[in-house]
Amino acid sequence: MPEDFDVKLDNKYHLPDPAFIQNSSIMDYEKVYQESLSDPEGFWEKIAEDLHWYRRWDKVLEWEHPYARWFVNGKTNITYNCLDRHVFGGRRNKVALIWKGEGDDDERIFTYRHLYHAVNRFANGLRKLGVLKGDRVCIYMPMVPEQIIAMLGCARIGAVHTVVFGGFGSAALNARIVGAEAKIVVTADYAVRRGKSIPLKHLIEEAIINAPSVEHVIVLRRKQDQPIEIHSEMEIDYDELMASVDRKCEIEVMDAEDPLFILYTSGTTGAPKGIVHTCGGYMVGTYYTTKHVFDVKENDVYWCTADPGWITGHSYVVYGPLMQGTTVVIAECTPDYPDPGSWWSIMEEYGVNILYTAPTAIRMFMKMGELWPDRYDLSYLRVLGSVGEPLNPEAFEWFYKTIGKEKCPIVDTWWQTETGMHMLTTMVGQPMRPGFTGKSIPGVVVDVVDKDGESVPPGTGGFLVVKKPWPAMMRTVVNNDPIYRKYWSTIKDYYTAGDLAVKGDDGYIMVIGRSDDLIIVSGHNIGTAEVESALVSHKAVAEAAVIGKPDPMKGNIIKAFVTLRVGHQPTDRLRNELIYHVRITLGPIAMPSEIEFVDSLPKTRSGKIMRRVLKAQEMGLDPGDTSTLDE
Repeated sequence: MPEDFDVKLDNKYHLPDPAFIQNSSIMDYEKVYQESLSDPEGFWEKIAEDLHWYRRWDKVLEWEHPYARWFVNGKTNITYNCLDRHVFGGRRNKVALIWKGEGDDDERIFTYRHLYHAVNRFANGLRKLGVLKGDRVCIYMPMVPEQIIAMLGCARIGAVHTVVFGGFGSAALNARIVGAEAKIVVTADYAVRRGKSIPLKHLIEEAIINAPSVEHVIVLRRKQDQPIEIHSEMEIDYDELMASVDRKCEIEVMDAEDPLFILYTSGTTGAPKGIVHTCGGYMVGTYYTTKHVFDVKENDVYWCTADPGWITGHSYVVYGPLMQGTTVVIAECTPDYPDPGSWWSIMEEYGVNILYTAPTAIRMFMKMGELWPDRYDLSYLRVLGSVGEPLNPEAFEWFYKTIGKEKCPIVDTWWQTETGMHMLTTMVGQPMRPGFTGKSIPGVVVDVVDKDGESVPPGTGGFLVVKKPWPAMMRTVVNNDPIYRKYWSTIKDYYTAGDLAVKGDDGYIMVIGRSDDLIIVSGHNIGTAEVESALVSHKAVAEAAVIGKPDPMKGNIIKAFVTLRVGHQPTDRLRNELIYHVRITLGPIAMPSEIEFVDSLPKTRSGKIMRRVLKAQEMGLDPGDTSTLDE
């Protein structure tokens, strides 16, 4: 069984400068954590009182397993807390967004006042197109300010946004548009990557062919000197729409339990899962974690390198930091183009204090060596963060010593699309243990248990679970509530995360990896079912099975095992054709790095493919119990 393994634990710690404890917003972690356990509703109520509400809640939490209602009957709007309270509270001329593109002159800066007016205009533009509270809007854009403006504009009027990462292909995009029943799609003519323009609009045109819910497509035409053609029957120019409406917008008062957004995460069985987050609880959870996990200060310049197409971008690029009134850096650039100094140059230029990035990026920088970051002044850095997958001890040490100069705390965070907010970390000021994410944040109860829900001894592997509800938790899965209930019924009555973990004697938790059919590639969650479906849609493929194969740079790569239909032979040409087919269908992030042609796949007697057997064989490990194999 997955939980029956022992892990050799390294007891190495890094102790932060005592000044971090003295200046942090949570000075005594143990005391605050115990307070959150003794009165959880009072704990979250006190945090919620920092924010603006049109109507105070009647009750902090109604919990009828597995369904929660947070801040019952409270009325709010998250954009008021992101924008209005800063604009009318003394921060109107403070810089909200700094956007940096690949070119030397590619820079745009928005104060909170500028961002407020832009969001109001976009919200009015949506209303002009007939968008009402509860309507769904799909956003498929590059990392430009308009992507964030579109998200906030939707939230302003109560439209439910679903952001799709710009690296997905037309089939994956169509599945998400159809699943969300999007009324409006927002896109751009192109994205920029490594000096090249990557067209986006044609993918939208393909994706909406069989998407009857779509009424209009809003197109940001970035190339003003040679603008692409707009088809007036359905398409609308972004700038023209913005110019046609007022910069004052009446805000929609939202119930705390009204949906805020849908975000699709790759499913392990069949279609992607549309995770639903709501206005009140998500607002409180992301506000709290941004403030306390990163220990944000008034004059900080904050850079989370994630794309808003993922949950990290939602919670810790857009909503959490803007609720803090923080100056947020966003960048449409890769870390190694035009050279491996591109990120460090941005950090020097803008004096970044907080950097939140992925282990994949850290390992890539390790490979390039210390010479590149050492060329730049990174002395403003105060806090470093990691997200997306486990941060291995070697990468931790390099990040801590080379980038942080042994002065910056590292907050390695564990959480998910489903949780909406951080769940595990080492709070600023606490001893850091390389390889270990840390402990539950105050207000959250995470544990490592066996298959019966019993806590496992230190040093023994088990399943990661959350024992109590938390404000930013998802509320359901679009059109598939049984999948939501499964999260809360797989192990006892706990939320089961699908990750394996081990706990040390000190209570610190090491997250080891996935226990289900999800592959984390460079911090992106890729469902095996989506990749397998794309492969099987090719005329030559009979069956396919996909596994994650450990990789020192990406964390994992995708390897596919493929059986062919009669009349087709394995060739290098076919292998390349299948990789290209997945690229076109799902996008480059889902491309298999390896394809192995096989005569058959290991299956149970009921016909289920046993991917763990393939993975064990690939890694030279004992496949464990194979008594259910058909052969």
